[in-house]
Amino acid sequence: MLKLIIMKKNEYDVAIFGGGPAGIACAYNAGKLGLKTVLIEKNNYLGGQITGALVVPMMKSSSDNINVDFFNALVEYSKKYNAQATYMDGNDGWFNPVILKIVFEKMLSDVGVDILYNAQISDAKTVVSNNKKYVEFAEINANTLSLHFYSKYFVDATGDSKFCEILNCNFIDDKEKFQPSSLRFIISGVNLEKFASQILKLDKDREVTTSFSSEGQIHLSTAYTFDTNRHWGLAPLFKKALDNGDLEYIDTAYFQVFTMPGMPDSLAFNCPRLQNNNDNAFGYSNSLIKAREVIFRLFKFVQKYFDGCDRAYISQIADMTGVRVSKRPKTRYIYKISDILSSKTFDNSVLAADYPIDIHSNDENSSTLHCVKKYYLPIESLISADYQNLFVAGRNVGAEFEAQAALRIQKSCLSMGEGVAKYIKSSQADST
Repeated sequence: MLKLIIMKKNEYDVAIFGGGPAGIACAYNAGKLGLKTVLIEKNNYLGGQITGALVVPMMKSSSDNINVDFFNALVEYSKKYNAQATYMDGNDGWFNPVILKIVFEKMLSDVGVDILYNAQISDAKTVVSNNKKYVEFAEINANTLSLHFYSKYFVDATGDSKFCEILNCNFIDDKEKFQPSSLRFIISGVNLEKFASQILKLDKDREVTTSFSSEGQIHLSTAYTFDTNRHWGLAPLFKKALDNGDLEYIDTAYFQVFTMPGMPDSLAFNCPRLQNNNDNAFGYSNSLIKAREVIFRLFKFVQKYFDGCDRAYISQIADMTGVRVSKRPKTRYIYKISDILSSKTFDNSVLAADYPIDIHSNDENSSTLHCVKKYYLPIESLISADYQNLFVAGRNVGAEFEAQAALRIQKSCLSMGEGVAKYIKSSQADST
């Protein structure tokens, strides 16, 4: 059967690639500001790392009220769906990753954003004017259609810089530096009251293990790693499981658990990490296979060693891996680790944050969690150095590896997307 190809011209003010946190925030604000906006997503749902990779909750970070309109709106929308909770530390970024697929669509619909699902970027046309390069249109394959999207501005919010790759942008060269991804999962059928009681008795460190009740649901968080440079309250359980052959050593590398609003019998796991064996064509696939084996061992471990879990079951394994770092194109300003450490200020900051420099490692005692003071990111770190009308937003921010390790969290990505939309709007106003 011949594939039907229809060339159709679509014209927008803003074309955004990638329906993850940064892309959604950019689209929402662009639509709200009256810009004709399209959001193009390779999957059949919005949310990216939040919904597809089950990366919840959003990590807490100071915002200083810079570009947090979308986040505040997300909290209010989510409350209507019983999909949001505020944790005992004041973090209001605890969301239900399943229901957010609905919430995101509602938010974008309310501001008139067009959404195109199951769409892949295949090509692009660029032009040169006054010795400056511009993107004219992007070619998108969606089902049997080939579509041309013309836009005044383009935003690569794919996380992996897929659009920038097609445009042959220059990239920051630090391939030797990386962080392992995670494959998250959810266990349901848990008696959270019994589970919380046990972990609070085992671990007295309230920076690691906490629990409280909100609106009739128990919320909690706990963690353990194989790092020996700090004390872990759950260590006796992991040692016993290793001695009994219920866990393998690699299973103990990283273990972190959260609850989710509207899911009163479920636990979300921020683990396991994927192993770094991507040195051949099958490396990533083999890592996923091994990770799912670890998931089942962790599930059986939880079921056997934790109270309230004897009737638990695996209810979901993430469709996507939780990615911490990826290719980053060169931008007008490459954000540096020194900018964070010195709390450097800028005239045109798009976000303010104080999330630590957080670098994961599969090697024992090699991870980094370096607390910092408040820092700021300039819009120039989100403007392509190669094209005048191309922006990036999200974890592919133009930043050094160590700086990106602090900027990559979802709340900061939301501010990046929002900041890009507002900058585009102001640029349009300046040109009229």
